[in-house]
Amino acid sequence: MASSPAPSGAAATGYVPAIFAGLVASLVGIGLARFGYTPLLPVMIHAQWFDASQAAYLGAANLAGYLVGAFSGRAMARYQSPVAVLRLMTLLASVSFIGCAFPLSQVWFFCWRLLSGIAGGAIMVLVSGVVLHRVPHSKRGLASGAIFFGIGIGVILSGTVVPLMLSLSLQATWLALGGLALLLTAASWFAWPAHDHTAVRSMTSMKKAPLSPALRLLFVQYALAALGLVPEMLFLVDYIARELNHGTALGAATWVAYGIGASVGPLLYGWAADRWGARSSMLAAFGVQLLAVLALGLVSQLAALMVLAVIIGSFPAGVVPLALARLHGLSDDAHAREAIWSRLTVAFALAQALGGYAYSALYAVSNGHHLSTFLIGAAALGLAFIAGLRSR
Repeated sequence: MASSPAPSGAAATGYVPAIFAGLVASLVGIGLARFGYTPLLPVMIHAQWFDASQAAYLGAANLAGYLVGAFSGRAMARYQSPVAVLRLMTLLASVSFIGCAFPLSQVWFFCWRLLSGIAGGAIMVLVSGVVLHRVPHSKRGLASGAIFFGIGIGVILSGTVVPLMLSLSLQATWLALGGLALLLTAASWFAWPAHDHTAVRSMTSMKKAPLSPALRLLFVQYALAALGLVPEMLFLVDYIARELNHGTALGAATWVAYGIGASVGPLLYGWAADRWGARSSMLAAFGVQLLAVLALGLVSQLAALMVLAVIIGSFPAGVVPLALARLHGLSDDAHAREAIWSRLTVAFALAQALGGYAYSALYAVSNGHHLSTFLIGAAALGLAFIAGLRSR
């Protein structure tokens, strides 16, 4: 993240609304738009909206869109201000829920899931630069954690709203998520900072930064992290609800536990990076995640599954501030860091998208066997741990 001088005077007082706007963007564009699909997956299959393989592929459409958004987010900011793009992407993610409430065809549904992913990818690339540009340097760590905290809140909301609304209908659930997202988007609309030409230049005119061996290993670790987290992100609720026969309600409850982990993950992992260093904290995170994913296939007791869901849920949002902290330790140049972070986001998105479709294909050919996808994800986490041992 770029380390520009801290705002002064009246500008320094505007960072709290900006943090709120960033939190809402990550909540709607990633927390709800991506993770809200997971507790709905077994319900859509049961309601015969789509069969199991179709539903899995449609879930991966969001990951493909995320890659497109990560690639195109800065290009969008060249034609509109980053703030305008962030508003539009948050609105697009909100509207996508309403589109998904009407399963007119598989192509129709795919397009809305793809658009929701594009919104999330663009938000991830742009939001930290826009918000942190307004935040005093001494508060940027906390502000960064608050932005990604929105992802966890979105997961919790999806896990609580979905069971409540499913008592009405599946369509009502999608509409409720859309209504909630639109309300949050409206609440944050004027909280975004005013257009700032300095911020625009800093985000749209980056030079391609050379990569040291340690930075190359960070790219490898971050991409492997994406491959490792996708199976649980896509199939955890379906695995608990259908394969372990705990039912949709308990599957959704486990998803709330996952969301609790996603809420505390950014702050916990960021604190660990400050306390013990980013490299050591990343190694610990990969090691713990590897053990948790392996344990997922060995236990069936609900209490144990809840604990594992919290641990696993802490990783998707928590690995982001860890990677940022590691990047700060490897690069002293603020503009180079901004460029490298953009490329890291694209690498993460590419691994997510490819992994999402590969896991969905494996899920389809294995007749819905979840454990094979979990084991491949665990292997990716193990490789990331080994890569971390090689870094200095």
